[in-house]
Amino acid sequence: MNTEKRSFIQTLGSFKNTFWIGSFMELMERWAWYGVFTLFALYLVGSRDSGGLGFNHIEKGNIMSDITGLLYLLPIFTGVIADKIGYKLSLIIAFVILIVGYYMMGQVDTYWSMYFVFLFVAIGAAMFKPVASAIVTKSTDKTNGTLGFGIFYMMVNIGGFIGPASSSYLRTTFGWKLIFIQAAIVITINLLVVIFFFKEPYREETEKESLSAAISNSLKKIWEAVKDTRLTVLLIIMIGFWTMFNQLFYTLPNFIEDWVDSSALSTSINNFWPGLGNLVSENGQVKPEWFTNIDALMIVFLQMFVSYFVIKMRHVSAMIRGFIIAAIGIGITFYTNNVMYTVLGTVIFAIGEMTTNPTFSSFIALISPKGKEALYQGTYFLPVAAGNFLTKLISGNLYQSWSDKLSLLQTEMTSRGIDMPEISENFTKNDYFALASEKLAMGKWEITQMLWDTYNPNRIWWVIVSIGIVTILALVIYDNVVIKPKEQKNAVS
Repeated sequence: MNTEKRSFIQTLGSFKNTFWIGSFMELMERWAWYGVFTLFALYLVGSRDSGGLGFNHIEKGNIMSDITGLLYLLPIFTGVIADKIGYKLSLIIAFVILIVGYYMMGQVDTYWSMYFVFLFVAIGAAMFKPVASAIVTKSTDKTNGTLGFGIFYMMVNIGGFIGPASSSYLRTTFGWKLIFIQAAIVITINLLVVIFFFKEPYREETEKESLSAAISNSLKKIWEAVKDTRLTVLLIIMIGFWTMFNQLFYTLPNFIEDWVDSSALSTSINNFWPGLGNLVSENGQVKPEWFTNIDALMIVFLQMFVSYFVIKMRHVSAMIRGFIIAAIGIGITFYTNNVMYTVLGTVIFAIGEMTTNPTFSSFIALISPKGKEALYQGTYFLPVAAGNFLTKLISGNLYQSWSDKLSLLQTEMTSRGIDMPEISENFTKNDYFALASEKLAMGKWEITQMLWDTYNPNRIWWVIVSIGIVTILALVIYDNVVIKPKEQKNAVS
């Protein structure tokens, strides 16, 4: 068949069973991951009498940033291991680790136990990540690869939406521990699929090379790529994007829970569609995770349309515009405590993300020397990892000092000379808020507005948006100094 004349349906039919199995496993793995991760910041700092762990934001930032950063570095090693022992065995090991890890996350309640259990989960996720991409690569060809990776990316975001949506229902209906059990069950389905339906695809035999030699060669290849100044500068610039992007999961849920009164929106949703209102609301407020989930929903429905317009732009121009849009969006969400601006800001940010992220991957392919495309693509995760490591400085230390509602209330009570008990096993965060409300003779939202007006917790937006502005300026300079001269040179030649 002439592949140029293939219809959309015929192209879909050209995919091998392995492709669909790999895409299904990606959807399920993302369901489990985002079903936990999107709500994780709320769980870690939530009051113990509400089922949370009662950690402070510095502890939250350390757990989320350190472990997620490592997750994106580990594929350097886990990808090599998968090539040595086979994809099927790698997937089985990954899923067993994830099942045990997710379940244990719901059982531990101390800082270090959660830190190491989440690290265990990250190891499992890192074993799965390179295998999933490799399965799609080996199950597609140049006639259907573009559509194949488009479907794969769509599966990521479908799972990224379903996971938080189902976890949101479970945690308010049955308690926090159910979201971790759900993740373990979802991964168990993946394990059964691998055992009974997955067939090992062809891969290069590397038995003659020891594992240590294979890992060493992998590191040498990464080093070979990053010696290209044009690539390395781009990767450093992209750290800013990922640091800004991560605020959506690390910081925004806490900011919404602390400061945004969404009661009017909750009432409107309940009046329009009571069933949906029951799902997204708790105690008269829209649950914070549903604002974050707007991002995934937007990508599922709009990515192809955004990509259609972006494809007509120069790659760097598209990335600059995407950065600008994303910075405006994330700035709006943190600048005000008006719920409609929270929604608007998240929508705008999603458009910026859809413009920037796929273009970044495509641009790496564009600047890759012929025959080194895969080598250069392997560097994609480096700024992602670095961005995660840096995120805790904002979502942890800075948020704790500038924007944590409890910390600011404690400061206010001290400044007024009002004695309050310390937070402990017997006196939770919720107890503190209730007693403070009684002593101040103010309701919850009166206290919230008083603290907002007095301490300006939204000033954290200056730091987040400044990261975006610096990234934009760096990319503009990079374009004018590095990319445009090379384009002009190639045009002349």
